[in-house]
Amino acid sequence: MIRSRFQLFVLRTAFFSIVLGALSVAVHADATVPTLLADHMVVQRGLPVHVWGMAAPHEAVSVTFRGETKSCSADDDGRWSVYLSPGEAGGPFQMNIKATNTIALNDILVGDVWVASGQSNMEFAMNSLANAQTEIAAAQNPKIRLFMVKHKPADYPLENVESKGWAACTPETVADSSAVAYFFARHLQQKLGVPIGLVESFWGGTAAESWTSLRALSADAGLMPVFAARSKTLAEESTTVLRQQREEREYQQAVEQAKAEGKPLPWRQWHPDFAAWAPAALYNGMIAPLTPFAIRGVIWYQGEANSGQDRAPLYARLFQTMIRDWRDAWGEGDFPFLFVQIANWNTAPDALWPEVRDAQRQALALKNTGMAVTIDIGDAVDLHPKNKQDVGLRLALAARAIAFGEKIEWSGPLVRQVTHEEHALRVWFDHAGGLMAKGSEATGFEVAGADGKYTPADAKIEGESVIVSSAAVTTPVSVRYGWAANPNCNLFNKEGLPASPFQAPE
Repeated sequence: MIRSRFQLFVLRTAFFSIVLGALSVAVHADATVPTLLADHMVVQRGLPVHVWGMAAPHEAVSVTFRGETKSCSADDDGRWSVYLSPGEAGGPFQMNIKATNTIALNDILVGDVWVASGQSNMEFAMNSLANAQTEIAAAQNPKIRLFMVKHKPADYPLENVESKGWAACTPETVADSSAVAYFFARHLQQKLGVPIGLVESFWGGTAAESWTSLRALSADAGLMPVFAARSKTLAEESTTVLRQQREEREYQQAVEQAKAEGKPLPWRQWHPDFAAWAPAALYNGMIAPLTPFAIRGVIWYQGEANSGQDRAPLYARLFQTMIRDWRDAWGEGDFPFLFVQIANWNTAPDALWPEVRDAQRQALALKNTGMAVTIDIGDAVDLHPKNKQDVGLRLALAARAIAFGEKIEWSGPLVRQVTHEEHALRVWFDHAGGLMAKGSEATGFEVAGADGKYTPADAKIEGESVIVSSAAVTTPVSVRYGWAANPNCNLFNKEGLPASPFQAPE
């Protein structure tokens, strides 16, 4: 049916009214700030205070903090950004942001901000500890502030994260917080006496490539297998979905049968989240939006998801790429990046946990990195060991030495070099003051000859070195230690910190 000229006029008028209305809203839109900038936040001491957000294009915005005011205008797209002068630890302070509207942010502390990231052992919450009630009840510390990022994969770098916002540490707010991150923060706050902000951005069962930007992944031809693996996953996804639906039906039937027979409920098959495993997906959604916010450093606990036959050989290269990638994104130089070496556990026979541990050890070649060895405090039958107190403590020791320059021992023995002796190898260690074996003699060492076949070896401690030999290998050329998913190894320094598993020469 042909519309009359009057009807067309009405439709055009309505259309332009809607468009003009939308433009009017955009022109007069209130200034906003990202979720990270909120009441109760901690801003990083000693670095410029970055405040940014959105407003109407070209709108004037001013920010006042600690008696200083800086002004700017929003750009053509509505983005605005100011930097205020660095300051020392303290607070609470108020920040006022003025545009056509006013935003008042209250109870702001200045201290040290740490990003806590990784997979399930970093996500492991306080309420899952064996002594959860005791630890949570004691977690009353208003100088520790918590900010938890919600799970969100994305196809491109986002400008904001989803979160409930910042909260002072109380028994109520800490219950769902990372146990490792809390114990790390608690130790630092007690020792340094400054406020600590924890930005918690993690997702259980995720791979390192998901936390690395596409820019960094695609810049290295050696990381192309990451994209080949994703291509294979996409090609098989429809079949995978059908198989998982069948497994779910079978699981529900098994649950009903177990209930009817009064038996324990069956174990549920775990599957990785399809969207979360995409290369760069978690960097885009959960890390990129954090990078304008100044930090002191990062603590990281991940690696289990990269222990498969297809991923472990690439992990050394990938992990170091990710560390450099995050440092580039924040633009603060080589900030401390402290990580946990995966713990002992009786994993599947085809999983390459020793190789992943050694890949993590190799990342210590990067400046201002530190590794918390946990080969002695895992759980042979539980992927998620309950002792997170020592994990947090070991990370905090590394922070005190690397980030703050304290002259303390922060690491267990780390292999430095291997020299040849008659029918034996001598392994030299760093961080080896008071080198000792917990037990009658050192265990966990193996040697191999030119054929590459390893055999258990005798080990004798001499000062800061260990002489390793085996009657079955007359001319050893390589040595390894703790080279199993759940090894029997017992080398420590006098501070009680365990030696890292290794294979040398690499």
